Amino acid sequence: MQIVKREGTSVKQLIIIRLIAIIAAVIVSGVFIVFLGYDPVKVYSNMISGALGSRIRFRSTLLEMVPLVITSLGILVAFKMKFWNIGGEGQILMGAFAATYIALFVDWIPKYLVLPVMFIVGFLAGGIWGLIPAFFKAKFGANETIMTLMLNYIAVQWITYLQYGPWRDPELKGFAKIANFPDHALLPKVMGIHIGFYISLILVAVLTWFLRKTKRGFEIAVVGESVSTARYAGMDISRIIMSTMLLSGGLCGITGVVQAAGVTKTLTMNVSSGYGFTAVITTYLSGLSAPRVLVVSFLFAILLQGGSYIQSALQIPQAAAEVLQGMILFCALGSEFFTRYKVRFARKNSVSSEVKQS
Repeated sequence: MQIVKREGTSVKQLIIIRLIAIIAAVIVSGVFIVFLGYDPVKVYSNMISGALGSRIRFRSTLLEMVPLVITSLGILVAFKMKFWNIGGEGQILMGAFAATYIALFVDWIPKYLVLPVMFIVGFLAGGIWGLIPAFFKAKFGANETIMTLMLNYIAVQWITYLQYGPWRDPELKGFAKIANFPDHALLPKVMGIHIGFYISLILVAVLTWFLRKTKRGFEIAVVGESVSTARYAGMDISRIIMSTMLLSGGLCGITGVVQAAGVTKTLTMNVSSGYGFTAVITTYLSGLSAPRVLVVSFLFAILLQGGSYIQSALQIPQAAAEVLQGMILFCALGSEFFTRYKVRFARKNSVSSEVKQS
């Protein structure tokens, strides 16, 4: 048995592989549900109903999708360049930190400019956090995976220090929490959904144009394909790496601003909520395509929202719901693998002939 890379995958093959993955996910997770003592059909229907069954639930699913979309776009830019940015969590937190500073401690900015400034400093803070490993990668060849991962822990400890230390709200005695944002620092809503949703749609369109139509987008793709080719073409590799990571971290920083100003309404550890790691999966499943990020993130949001709903509706334990989500996700990732590789079984006749020849 050999695993070989596919030379090309037709649309028909892609459809077949996806269908097999869906069937496998239904069967495998169904067996697990039966083992727990529940009716699989009832669980599946409640998951879909919990995510899409009413206007409120649908809005909740869209809100769950927003941080996945924006963070995935940030991760996508880095991955396009073969820079393995696993630091989305830290970049989200630093973006939220910078936005919180503007919202709570800067009072000389006109109220109508507070939100725009929050987005600008959030982008810069996340970008600078991404620029740190990019600098060491470009200048000293440091391992970006380890560095971005380490910076996540530093960001987490920094936010924890602020929450339990200098930024702790003195009015909340005995409870470590940073004060809520004033009203002018909160994201306004349009049709019941905060504007972060519409910002994510705009970012998808802009990033699609940027990667396909601009010189810098072309340079990112070339560096990702072959550093040697990019260097031979006269491209400044270090500059491209650092500017790309500034953009990548900045987009993740925008996620922090959106979550802090639109969901938590303050700075907490829940601002990131694992989106930096989850976005690695959604980015991979999207095939590094910005428009596909939108679709994959929506489907993933349905899975998350539906998983949360069945915990309350059917009294399924949280751990069991997460295992169920993991099984479905595993099948999805498996299908992505088989779109790029195939398993080839050696025939017995060919094997025996090779033995005789030897």
